[in-house]
Amino acid sequence: MRPFLILQLRPETEASDDEFAAILSKGGLSAGQAHRIRLDQAPVPADLRLEEYSGVIVGGGPGCVSDPVAEKSPLERQIENSALALMPRITGRDFPFMGCCYGIGVLAHHLGAEVAKHRYGEPVGTTCCRLTEAGRADPLLAGFPDRFDAFVGHKEAVQHLPEGCAHLLSSPTCPYQMIRFGQNVYATQFHPEADSAGFETRIRIYRHKCYFRPEDADALIALCRSADVTWPERLLRNFVRRYAR
Repeated sequence: MRPFLILQLRPETEASDDEFAAILSKGGLSAGQAHRIRLDQAPVPADLRLEEYSGVIVGGGPGCVSDPVAEKSPLERQIENSALALMPRITGRDFPFMGCCYGIGVLAHHLGAEVAKHRYGEPVGTTCCRLTEAGRADPLLAGFPDRFDAFVGHKEAVQHLPEGCAHLLSSPTCPYQMIRFGQNVYATQFHPEADSAGFETRIRIYRHKCYFRPEDADALIALCRSADVTWPERLLRNFVRRYAR
């Protein structure tokens, strides 16, 4: 099988390693079936050949594409620019892509849609995702219930459906929980790779990153431990099964 290219945008090693392990586990991949690139350590190689991969999976991160460039650190600019540089080839070829969390901002920004903080940002916790009519017909969501819970935590969100995209999932707090560009380019606002243990790790690591008040961390960890979040991980498994080649 051609490997899946996994691009990670988290500069914190513990969070990055935990996310990578979760993507492998939830996607049903072995380490040998994935090519991992941490964009905080190295950019996407200029000579990278997409045809050598089954698909591309982009993880989350603490950065925001909507932040003014002048306010971003050199490392944040490096990570974001490297992720965005690959998007013309992804969308131009309709190459299999799954953007998780930060990934929806990268895709929407590339497509010219507004990504901003003034609407639809979500506090750390769970939200109820709802299938749209297009979502019920999408192969990655085959067998999903009309409603299911997912882990979220976002400072920014897509403000309108990007041109050329299908709207697959919504929620009361954020209408654009999952979109698809063309036939094979997907992105989610929620975290399909996250379970309660993984989210607990992120809450601890990011407790001073302005997602929530630091003193609320223990309560959020308790909330995550009690949450029934099982369906989102099937999305990654379905993506891998559909595009492995």
